[in-house]
Amino acid sequence: MKDYHINIFYSDEDDGYIADIPDLKYCSAFGDTAEAAVHEVLKAKGAWLETAKAEGKPIPLPKYRPAIYPIAS
Repeated sequence: MKDYHINIFYSDEDDGYIADIPDLKYCSAFGDTAEAAVHEVLKAKGAWLETAKAEGKPIPLPKYRPAIYPIAS
């Protein structure tokens, strides 16, 4: 299985890094460094998936890919 794409960007407003997983609605995290943000969003991903399973909610397949990585046909 392919894993979920993670976006990482610097937020001037928050004075730190934000990491999010577009395929998992509202799954994001903050960190003082890019590495810290990724570490936190991986924990958030685990909690998101565990909660969805426990509540019987559908878990989306990883589909998101940035425009610079076209999907091969």
